Amino acid sequence: MDGRNQSMVSEFVLLGLSHSQDLQVFLFIIFLMFYLLIVSGNIVIMVLIAIDRNLHSPMYFFLANLSFVDMWLSSVSTPKMIADFLRKNKTISFAGCMSQVFFAHCIGAGEMVLLVVMAYDRYVAICKPLHYFTIMNLKRCTGLVLTSWTIGFVHALSQLVAVLQVPLCGPMEIDSFFCDIPLVINIACMDSHDLDTLVNADCGVVIVTCFVLLLISYTYILFTVHQSSNSGASKALSTCTAHITVVMIFFVPCIFIYVWPLNITWLDKFLAVFYSVFAPLLNPAIYTLRNKEMRNSMKRLKSYFMNKKVNTYTQKNCYKYLKFTFC
Repeated sequence: MDGRNQSMVSEFVLLGLSHSQDLQVFLFIIFLMFYLLIVSGNIVIMVLIAIDRNLHSPMYFFLANLSFVDMWLSSVSTPKMIADFLRKNKTISFAGCMSQVFFAHCIGAGEMVLLVVMAYDRYVAICKPLHYFTIMNLKRCTGLVLTSWTIGFVHALSQLVAVLQVPLCGPMEIDSFFCDIPLVINIACMDSHDLDTLVNADCGVVIVTCFVLLLISYTYILFTVHQSSNSGASKALSTCTAHITVVMIFFVPCIFIYVWPLNITWLDKFLAVFYSVFAPLLNPAIYTLRNKEMRNSMKRLKSYFMNKKVNTYTQKNCYKYLKFTFC
């Protein structure tokens, strides 16, 4: 087949998750509900942390950033996937495809580094509690978040540059619900073995490095907590358990897609759905349900609106029946 330059490629065809029309309608309803829960759940966490003074600490500052990242990670591919369930022709423009590649890797890599930052925050809080607020000041916290975004941007840019150099040919069909580098490389008019190795190595530097740092950090933290007998040990253990759960949910699919690919189409699709939909969906639930301060903050917010509603109702009735009662 004749090779074609990227400038001549106008669009790609996404084969999606299923070819069954009935199943696609069912998946449309399910994933639309999931996406609405992702957006609303992460927005609630960000709002709670922003308005509740009890949550104005470095840990919750990073948690608010994680919710922001999760919301956008899901938004890279999920809305397009949901819309395509109701379309017969599932196509995406070349620019749209490259945008998905860039933002998926930028936000994904940024989240990995942010999880390492959150582990460092817990390390300082548990292992150096007396110096916690000195070390984790606002300037350092902001700098660490900006670092995570910078690393994500550099990583995504390197991936985008690599895929833009690939000559494409044949039917522009991508057997998935979104564009990703391994899928684009599959339709390259060249021997892609070396490029696959380069892409996997690039992703491996970010994924494996972050994963190893997280394992070392939480192993050291759990060892310190195990040796401690103070009252805060159980709270620290609960917080770290939630963090470790999030790490495993997010990193394991990425490892099997980018570092150690299994080249099983249905499994790759499942893992892609897992880290782009289920991980952002589970994060708010894990951090909200397992965190006492977050639960208390939600109760305070609920009580505030309930009291406000009751007071508004009482005032309206007092004005209405002013001639017959005293307020």
